[in-house]
Amino acid sequence: MFLITIILFSGCTANNISVDIPEQFNNSIGMEFTLIPAGEFYMGTNSTPIVAFDDPMHKVTIDNAFYMAEYEVTQSQWAAIMNDDPSYFKGDELPVEQVSWYDAQEFIERLNEIENTDKYRLPTEAEWEYACRAGTSTDLSFTDEATDLDTYGWSDSYGWCALNSNSTTNPVGQKEPNSWGLYDMHGNVWEWVQDTWENNYEGAPADGSAWEEGDLSNRVGRGGSWMDGPNICKSHFRGSLDANSTSNVLGFRVVKDI
Repeated sequence: MFLITIILFSGCTANNISVDIPEQFNNSIGMEFTLIPAGEFYMGTNSTPIVAFDDPMHKVTIDNAFYMAEYEVTQSQWAAIMNDDPSYFKGDELPVEQVSWYDAQEFIERLNEIENTDKYRLPTEAEWEYACRAGTSTDLSFTDEATDLDTYGWSDSYGWCALNSNSTTNPVGQKEPNSWGLYDMHGNVWEWVQDTWENNYEGAPADGSAWEEGDLSNRVGRGGSWMDGPNICKSHFRGSLDANSTSNVLGFRVVKDI
């Protein structure tokens, strides 16, 4: 159990109440969630050798703990909510793909209706990186060595490490999780986040909230995919994606507010 202090207001009096929050829970369609604690981290990188945009490292404070799905949304979970399966690579335990940002939002809206809540949503970009890093400051959530990616994720080689994806998605949860219990944060499928795309972090929220300004149809993807090399699968790497895009490298995972 995880101890969280909640402040309740009665009139002009604030009361601190400590409650035990489960570290894991499963929802009605079998999605497994793990608790991500509040905290601070440095987001981004001061070295982006293969991209033109600048993502300078900056401090972000995640004020509130939240739940994040341990796995990318699978095809069986998608079908349970949406009654179809758009994926190119078929398999119940494979991540759903060929879903746009708007498709992910529709899934979440229906999931909230089924669960009679409004707590499910996409992670913000800051929450995603914070959860991916899991307290680390290395390029990948386990090391700076791309050769170790085979233990934790699915990617293509591009000359940096052994090919292990076999040019397809793979069942979720087959590799080792990061230290916070999250699987497939590196590779398998790109994961949609809530934020709109910005070329750099100048003016980005420092509280971990979603940054939604400018072109609302241009959104951020994180984590890389089965067809990408280790540099693209790094914890800090960002992808600029049309929110209407559908591809066999595009999926998502969800978070749930407490």
